[in-house]
Amino acid sequence: MTTPSGQLTIVVATDLNNGIGINNTLPWRLPEDLAHFKRTTSGHAILMGRKTFESIGRPLPNRRNIVITRNADWQHAGVETAASLQEAAALAGDAPAFIIGGAQVYAEALPLVDRLIITRIAASFDCDAFFPAIDEQRWQETAREEHHSETSGLDYAFVTYQRR
Repeated sequence: MTTPSGQLTIVVATDLNNGIGINNTLPWRLPEDLAHFKRTTSGHAILMGRKTFESIGRPLPNRRNIVITRNADWQHAGVETAASLQEAAALAGDAPAFIIGGAQVYAEALPLVDRLIITRIAASFDCDAFFPAIDEQRWQETAREEHHSETSGLDYAFVTYQRR
């Protein structure tokens, strides 16, 4: 698979064990992460698997929603579809685009992207979906903002990695 022409970035929140979800939902409530996600992705294309889209339930506003599905008949108002990650990236073109899940799409995208924006939550949750481990030989942390959520009581960090 060749690298897409546009700038692709993975955006994900993980727990201490790289957990990202359970039963197609987020296992935590962290409003500050949702606000960070909105600030980061607004005005850009977001690429996601069908199950991720269905967990959200609607197209996210002020973003170009591209859903990856093998079901050629699947459609939803306000959403573009693609049969593969490669096709979704081609639809996004040269503009920055953000890959927002789920686990299978993240695993497929990791070798193709140059940047990761990860919310690292300093707690463990019951998860059935996981983000792949970050190979420190291939990825370099370039920014980190530590935070504490008064709402949820969780410590977390917004961490950016660049491919080495």
